[in-house]
Parts: sequence; C-alpha cells; structure tokens
Amino acid sequence: MSGNASTAQRRLSHVKDSLASGSTATTIPFDPNCTSFPTRKEIPKIAGAPPEAAWVWGSDDNIGRLNLLTPPRVKAAAREIRTGEIICLNLPLHLPETPAFGRETFQHMIKTVIKNYVYDDLYWMNTQSGSQWDGFRHFAHVASGGTFYNNTHGEDIVGERRNHKCSIHHWAEYGIAGRGVLLDYRSYANKKGIIYDPYDTYSISWDELYRCGKDQGIDIRPEAQGGHIKIGDLLFIRSGFIEAYHSKPSDERASLALRGHQGGSDPVQRWAGVAQGDEMLDWLHDCYFAAVAGDAPTFEAWPTQEGKITSNYVVD
Repeated sequence: MSGNASTAQRRLSHVKDSLASGSTATTIPFDPNCTSFPTRKEIPKIAGAPPEAAWVWGSDDNIGRLNLLTPPRVKAAAREIRTGEIICLNLPLHLPETPAFGRETFQHMIKTVIKNYVYDDLYWMNTQSGSQWDGFRHFAHVASGGTFYNNTHGEDIVGERRNHKCSIHHWAEYGIAGRGVLLDYRSYANKKGIIYDPYDTYSISWDELYRCGKDQGIDIRPEAQGGHIKIGDLLFIRSGFIEAYHSKPSDERASLALRGHQGGSDPVQRWAGVAQGDEMLDWLHDCYFAAVAGDAPTFEAWPTQEGKITSNYVVD
C-alpha cells in the first residue's frame, strides 16, 4: 500500500510540474522528463538530508540521475551514431595487476567438469579493484556521520537489518544507455605541453576542461547556458592513467599502487583527476549528467586539494 501511495504522490508531483511550469522541474520529486532543472544553487533544502543533497527523485528512489535516461533521450542519442564502431570501456578483469587502496587482486580459475568436454570459469574479485561504477552504498557523506544516498545507512548494507535499499542491482535492472561525451584531457595536455604524472596529485580545473572541450569542438557548458551538454549525457574524462600504467615496469606500478591511504609518515595514494571546489561541483551538477566516469583509480584529484571530497557529491 505504501508503495502505491508513493507512486501516486510522484505522479501527482509530475502533473503539478507540467501544469505549473511547462517542462521545468519545480516540485520534488522531479519528473525526469522535464527539459529544465534547477541549478545547484537553486536546489531546495531537503528535510533530513545533508546540506546540498540532491535527493530529488523521491524518497524511494534507487537510481539517482539514471532517471534522466528516459526513452526519448536514449532514442535521441541513438540518432547520433555515425560509424557503428564498438569500443569496450572496461579494463581486462585482471588489471590493474596490483589494485590501488589495498583492494584484492582478481583471481581466475578454470574448473574441469568433464575432462575434454566441459569446463567452467570461476572468478573471485573485488569489484572496486578495476573498472566499475561506484554504487550509492560505496562512499558515505562524511560530514553527516555516514549517510548514503536517500538516507541509506550502514545498517541497510550489513547486519540483521540489511536490505536492498539503493543497492547497485537497481542500476543493472534499469540499464545504462545514452549519449557519451568524452573529454580527452590527456591528449589535449600533450598537445599543449602540459606535463603531469597521472600517478601524482594533479587537479584538472574546469577552465582546463573547458579549453580541452573547445579544442575538440565541444562547448562543455549545459545547453541551458548555451553549451553542447544535454540533460542525461554520460561524461567520460581521460586523464591518462592507463597510458601511464602501461609505460611503467610492473614493480614500480605495484609500489605506487601500494602507497598508504591514511597518510602519516608513509607515502599516500596520489592520483590525477578533476579539481574539487564549487566551480567544478556547479558544473557537474548543472549539466545534469546521468553519470560520470574517468580512467584513473579516482575520478577526482587525490588527495583533495580544496577541502572538499567530490565523492560526497558525485558517485562515479
């Protein structure tokens, strides 16, 4: 009964938005079919949520901005296909050979069921060790004392009261398909003589991404501000980690991957990625990307240089 009531409330909210302001989202829960959404500075405070939380899709939502991957947007994205080439964005499962942040290495075993006739593959892995999406239950909002998306908590994940709230399987059930926007910052940096090591802290600013986009013929501002980014786009940023990984000997790669996480006297994990700070957060929010991804162990520059942790605002 509560589920039906929640669905009815959401539909009523969508009707109110349609009647009151055409295609502008004004009432929470937002209708993903709207063509205009509030900026980060305009998002209303949500009761019981951390400051600046964008829990705008309903209290029972499990997929966040994947809601923006509506059938019309996916259909429009399909019309932009030109060559039909297929490109795998995943690393092979065994890479990196030594994962960052102390994660377990991938193990592959072959089980003989009937010799010479039937064989099975057995995999054992930490999904965080290589290519993956960070789910909503991976990294909590630190300042609120451990609150995940849509008021999910540790007790929802492990223990006697564990449940499927905001579990990543909801994403798999919904599916991810849309228009991808690749910002190849590494190639742009090489072209412009910008030298940095992806294995060291390097902050890619919004200004640099803007110039990178311009060099590719893309205005990375949202369409609402005169740019090329459409609501529901999927953002990919290439910082050059994979290129750097394959350029280093295996023992050096392992040593760098095994750097500490907590700081102190030992070397810490250091990676290139997007800059923290309000300018970057405003852009990531106001473009209404359905998802963002990078090619490095962290999407953001690590350790943080701005006193903010982008992972508290964006799941990548």
